[in-house]
Amino acid sequence: MHIADGIEMLEITAQVMGGSDTIYPTLLWDQHSAVLVDTGFPGILPKFKEALKEANVPWERLRNVIITHQDLDHIGSLPALLSEENLDLTVLAHEIEKPYIEGELMLLKHTPEALAAAEAMIPPHVPEEWRRAFLSVLSHPPKGRVDEILKDGEQLPLAGGITIIHTPGHSPGHLSLYHHNSRTLIAADALTVKDGELHGPAPSATPDMKQALSSLSKFSEYEIDTVICYHGGIYRGEANKRIAEIAEAKV
Repeated sequence: MHIADGIEMLEITAQVMGGSDTIYPTLLWDQHSAVLVDTGFPGILPKFKEALKEANVPWERLRNVIITHQDLDHIGSLPALLSEENLDLTVLAHEIEKPYIEGELMLLKHTPEALAAAEAMIPPHVPEEWRRAFLSVLSHPPKGRVDEILKDGEQLPLAGGITIIHTPGHSPGHLSLYHHNSRTLIAADALTVKDGELHGPAPSATPDMKQALSSLSKFSEYEIDTVICYHGGIYRGEANKRIAEIAEAKV
C-alpha cells in the first residue's frame, strides 16, 4: 500500500502453523537506494521480490535492511537476502538484538516451554514432514548478521530522513522508526492494529508489558499522521491521542 512518496507498506501473506498469517513490513526509498524494514518468515524471499516490483522499486536498489528486533517473523528471510549475489546489503539493528540475530544466542522467546507450546498448537491435519520442518526452524532459527548498530535518537540520512526510536518491552532491543517526510511511525510490534483500531503490543508475545507501554511515551515527540504496525497494518486518525491513551493503560 502506497503511503507517500518514498514509503510503501508491504502486505505479505505466508503459511504458518497450518494456516496463514499476513505481515506488513515497510519499504522506504529515494533515488539512490532503498531500505527494507524487517524480513518476514523464513522461505518467503520471492514474496518480497514481488512486493518491490509492485512498488516499482528495482530489486537492485535495495541497500539497507533494518531489523527492528529478533523475533522469527522479523529475521526469517534475512539469510536468504544476504545470499543474493546482486545485492550489497548493510544490516542495521540495536546492539542488544545483534547476538540473537547472528545466532550467538537462542532467541529469547524460543524457550523449551514455548517450543513445546508451539508444537501442541500445530493442527492435527498438518503433514508430518511439514511439522518436522516447522519445529526444526523454531529450534534452529536462521542466522544472519548485523553490520551497523543503531542507537536511540539516531537519525539516518536515508529515504528523506529516518529517526530511530528504542522501544523496549516487546523485546529488549526493539526499535520503532519515524519517517520524517511522510510523518509516518513504523511501530514494528510496539503497537498493533485490529479491526481498524490501534492497540498496544500483543500481550502473549510481550514479555515486559509495563516497559512496552512506557516506551510508547517516546512517540509523543513526533507528529504522526500514519502508523504502520507489523501486525495489523495501517492506522490513520488521531494517532498521537490514541497512542497516549494506550500508554496510560494499566497492566
